[in-house]
Amino acid sequence: MYFNNILETIGNTPLVKLNRIVEGVPGTILAKIETTNPGNSIKDRMALRIIEDAERSGALKPGGIIVEGTSGNTGMGLAIAGVIKGYKCIFVTNDKQSKEKVDMLKAVGAEVIVCPTNVEPKDARSYYSVSKRLSEEIPNAFYANQYNNPANVQAHYESTGPEIWEQTEGKITHLVVGVGTGGTISGTGKYLKEKNPEIKIWGIDTYGSVFKKYHETGEFDESEIYPYITEGIGEDILPECVDFKVIDRFEKVTDKDGLLFQRRLAREEGMLVGNSAGSAVAGLHQLKSELKPEDVVVLIFHDHASRYVGKAFNDEWMKDRGFLEIEKPRTANDLIDNHRHLSLITVKDSDPVEKVFERMNKYFISQIPVTDENNVIVGSIDDTHLFADIMKDPSIREGLVKDVMRPPFPVVDAQLPLEEVSKLINRQNPAVLVNDLSGTTHILTRFDIIEGINPKPKK
Repeated sequence: MYFNNILETIGNTPLVKLNRIVEGVPGTILAKIETTNPGNSIKDRMALRIIEDAERSGALKPGGIIVEGTSGNTGMGLAIAGVIKGYKCIFVTNDKQSKEKVDMLKAVGAEVIVCPTNVEPKDARSYYSVSKRLSEEIPNAFYANQYNNPANVQAHYESTGPEIWEQTEGKITHLVVGVGTGGTISGTGKYLKEKNPEIKIWGIDTYGSVFKKYHETGEFDESEIYPYITEGIGEDILPECVDFKVIDRFEKVTDKDGLLFQRRLAREEGMLVGNSAGSAVAGLHQLKSELKPEDVVVLIFHDHASRYVGKAFNDEWMKDRGFLEIEKPRTANDLIDNHRHLSLITVKDSDPVEKVFERMNKYFISQIPVTDENNVIVGSIDDTHLFADIMKDPSIREGLVKDVMRPPFPVVDAQLPLEEVSKLINRQNPAVLVNDLSGTTHILTRFDIIEGINPKPKK
């Protein structure tokens, strides 16, 4: 069996159980993985439906130009369909979207115009306004209008909803979906509620978006609107595709929580998915007290992580925005923490060599600094070199420390980074000395360096 073109592969995406990342959340938690669509997102479903409806109605004619305002994923779906069906695409997006999304749209031949994010929706510079204006000015253009096009909702009513119902054998109790244009949650939710009105439909919103308050109060509160980083969910408008009657509740998730859960999905579940997936899991954890062990919860993971490698999966980008802690480089002072309370074990240069063996055995150590009568460090002894010397001349055991000692261990500043400390320790020089901030001298060995590179977790 084979498909006649890539558009025939849209839909029938897998449902996969989540495990580690939902520990402590009651119920069976399943993810609808929409990254297997050809454009790596759920938007392929509605993009194809929008185009086919427009072809049937005559709104989109042969050789036409598809114009749309998009955060990237709808544009990709439209562009792929345009490639197969012979339409040129012009997309308008905002500067909040990742560079990867813009580059991917260009990769399939689309023209992309980037508009500022921090302007009112009705502002002539907004991506809503620019896309609508272009569709009116360009000859033979079709405006996809995903926010208000009923084909957006219908696509999910006819495909996503039935797939989830069949895949869960009708056992689904909750649907959790990030809400942007509203097509996914409204179409899927409508179908599922027709099958079982008891199914709960939870929409995931973000801080800076109007959905949650509008759903709860009926008030469109402009004071709720402010810039946010999360891509793909939340709006500063009320799209006609959002059917608030289908949605039982909205839950807001912070940018930080959504991004951190997005990263965790990759590392704990092997799922390379987008911002809205992370937000959906974060929202699920916030609502876990409302779930029961027998519940079957389906989360929709809209798109692929390839759209976000320069953001959520870039440690420096995350740290710059305060979403990841900036780890201070470990220093020599950090390395002595495990034995800071212990006194430095030394021997005198005038001591017999036997005293070295005595102290090494008593304190389970392999390196000892040597001091003179004024307690000034003047040399060092380590077991490797001492053993080699005794093998050559056994009479050394009867001599004095000053006869077998080697040069003093190097002394390093307490603030010297671990990386620089490690460079000083080698076969010829097995330890360094550190004067801590109180002026007390400590010794650092290879074992301290190993512990510093891979510290034991604190209890």
